[in-house]
Amino acid sequence: MSRPRNLVVAQSGGPTHVINSSLRGVIETARDLDAIGTVYGARHGIEGVLKEELIDLSAQPPDEVALLRYTPVAGSIGTCRYKLKAGQDEDFERVIEVLKAHSIGYFLYNGGNDSMDTAHKIAQLAQKRGLDLIAVGVPKTIDNDVGDSQFKLVDHTPGYGSTAKYWMHLVQNANQENKGSCPADPVLVMQAMGRRIGFIPAAARLADPAREMPLQIYLAESRCTLNRLADQVNDQLRQSGRCVVVISEGFDVGELGEVKDAFGHVSFSSSQLTVAQLVVNYLNEVGLAAKGAARCNVPGTDQRHSMAYASSVDLDEAYEAGAMAARLAAAGEGGYMSTILREPGPEYRAIYDKVPLADVANSERTFPADWIAAGGCDVTDDFVDYAKPLIGQDMVSLPMIDGRQRLAQLEPLYASKTLPAYIPQGDRKS
Repeated sequence: MSRPRNLVVAQSGGPTHVINSSLRGVIETARDLDAIGTVYGARHGIEGVLKEELIDLSAQPPDEVALLRYTPVAGSIGTCRYKLKAGQDEDFERVIEVLKAHSIGYFLYNGGNDSMDTAHKIAQLAQKRGLDLIAVGVPKTIDNDVGDSQFKLVDHTPGYGSTAKYWMHLVQNANQENKGSCPADPVLVMQAMGRRIGFIPAAARLADPAREMPLQIYLAESRCTLNRLADQVNDQLRQSGRCVVVISEGFDVGELGEVKDAFGHVSFSSSQLTVAQLVVNYLNEVGLAAKGAARCNVPGTDQRHSMAYASSVDLDEAYEAGAMAARLAAAGEGGYMSTILREPGPEYRAIYDKVPLADVANSERTFPADWIAAGGCDVTDDFVDYAKPLIGQDMVSLPMIDGRQRLAQLEPLYASKTLPAYIPQGDRKS
């Protein structure tokens, strides 16, 4: 039997409710795989690899690893928004040096589009340098934008189901407030994450599949002007006396004074003015077809870390995606991303498989145009049928101690550094 080789797992991009469930799937599955030795976690993604900051995950207490299921976002080993870009040759060489220094034979990267590109590039470079490295991707993103629009590469990504469930409950509760306070505040505008794709705001429809609420949904893809939006809101006010609007942070309202992250993506929660506030200002300026004023509500990163709203289906599937990645690595099947597909038929069942990293690297799914209802202020029943199985039937039961949530607390057990200190190229002052 060949000697076991070590594995490093890293995380990149925005965190999710279930990212740690995938991490748990990697750790626990690797324990039973003879081909895998020590499992390390790179502290803050690829930056942790560059800085040689590797947490020994195999040495963590099993009870703490099990608690990763109930621990949201990336506080366990951290994530990053650092991208290995063309021309940063020193960074790429440093990654290979660190992997060699710690006898790493397997590299697992948990993330979205850019992360799969990074994993693909590292696998290619390792091959050129003669390093026997198996690179595998683990899918993750609340936006559900990894893969293709035909849903053949990935049916949905871990993280989306929980954020969809969050919005379902948020809209249910917001509708109750709007219903009670509409004489003074007839319009409530709620801004959802989703800079270029509408899967998150679309999830608002799960709160009201029978369309009994005065709910309007505007995706980034809705192709609706502010003037038309105002007309449709006022039509709703004349009909119902009130209106709840869920709008994508990527809805086109013109220049926002955007702030961009390291990947070049607009960071809407850091921008000078939000889409929701601009829409509210516009509605109040042109006038409402009811007394009172429009108001807005702009949830922030709680959309991806409010663990009470996590989907049990999402948690289970995230675990299996991580476990599948570990099995692919141990079997020597590098250059793939573990994926979740859907078995055809009326009953929902997930299938765990693999797809080439080259096919998903920097891919970006679009929201199906035929899932956007006429008028651009709703989604169709086909979307509801797609998304409903992903949110589960129950609320997750969280472990508690003295009324506070019990979160995983990993011990700071780091591998000994053997290489000189290194500053990533993107962090150096010119």
